[in-house]
Amino acid sequence: MSKNITVYTTNACAYCMMVKKYLDSKGQSYNVINLDEQPDQREKVEAISGVKSVPVTVIETENAEPSVTVGWNPNKLSAALAA
Repeated sequence: MSKNITVYTTNACAYCMMVKKYLDSKGQSYNVINLDEQPDQREKVEAISGVKSVPVTVIETENAEPSVTVGWNPNKLSAALAA
């Protein structure tokens, strides 16, 4: 099943780099939205996640609600990728 993955990040976020390395290690392609470069996206990510921090990883599939992972949480990311 095809997954659309978006990682919301900033330039100085160490946990964001960990999320991207994790997704790379799993062979997953993903989109990156850097909130330092696209500050207009901050309200959108806050509405999606309920927080003002990053990383926020959104994993969307065709027939399910999006999975939103806030921060570095490899267990939740793994479960969302397996779903």
